[in-house]
Amino acid sequence: MDGGLGALIEPLLPPWPEKAPGPPPVPARLPLEGMLYVLHNDIAWQLLPLELGFGSGQTRWRRLDRWQKAGGFGRLHRVLLAELNAAGELDWSRACVDGSHVRAEKREPTPARRRSTGGRRAANTTWSAADAAPH
Repeated sequence: MDGGLGALIEPLLPPWPEKAPGPPPVPARLPLEGMLYVLHNDIAWQLLPLELGFGSGQTRWRRLDRWQKAGGFGRLHRVLLAELNAAGELDWSRACVDGSHVRAEKREPTPARRRSTGGRRAANTTWSAADAAPH
């Protein structure tokens, strides 16, 4: 990737294995641009136009999966937030915390309350006309 944002992103993405089967991979910039195109245009991976030069949607999806499993996007997110914050480009008054991104406290679980199954008579579930008659 050339300069600017590319210089920040490329070191965060895992290198392609030297002994990977198949043809040599395309430069990391192309899959990333293809991913952004898919997300921006809200289309399925399979609908990524080959004419744009990003390769097939399936190839881009596999690269995304590989980068995600290697933790590349978590690192990218932190670096971009730090860069934007340093440039004064983030409005933290509009920030919110999503529970899926916050670690839960490690403490003893509260024991669940359990209903007793003994010690009292079961409710009568049979009904007859005599039960309904006034006494």
